[in-house]
Amino acid sequence: MSRNNSGVNDENLGIRAFQIKKGKAVERAIQLVRHDLGAQWADLTSEEVDELEWVLGELWTYAARADWEELRFGHLAVRDIVKILTLGSQLRRHARNATEILKDVHAVVLAVSNYSTTDDSEQ
Repeated sequence: MSRNNSGVNDENLGIRAFQIKKGKAVERAIQLVRHDLGAQWADLTSEEVDELEWVLGELWTYAARADWEELRFGHLAVRDIVKILTLGSQLRRHARNATEILKDVHAVVLAVSNYSTTDDSEQ
């Protein structure tokens, strides 16, 4: 077994690939939120945007890829963002079980996703 002195191994590459995929998925979700909120996006502080990105990253890690792809982030309203930020605060403080909090975040996004899918199909 040879030792790679560059500090790069399969595990490090896997971790890096995971982080890149997560970052791209979160970036796309944030773009959808920003686009749909329009002028209301400016009402969010940079700290709130950073926190939203972090929570969505945690959600991406928690959710199955197929589930993530079905979530309609562009349908989130400001009230939904506030709920997600509140849940993110609970997650950072370890106020409750992390899995339960992430289930709640997923439920917020899923609710608007299901509503919009149902709403779209009726038109």
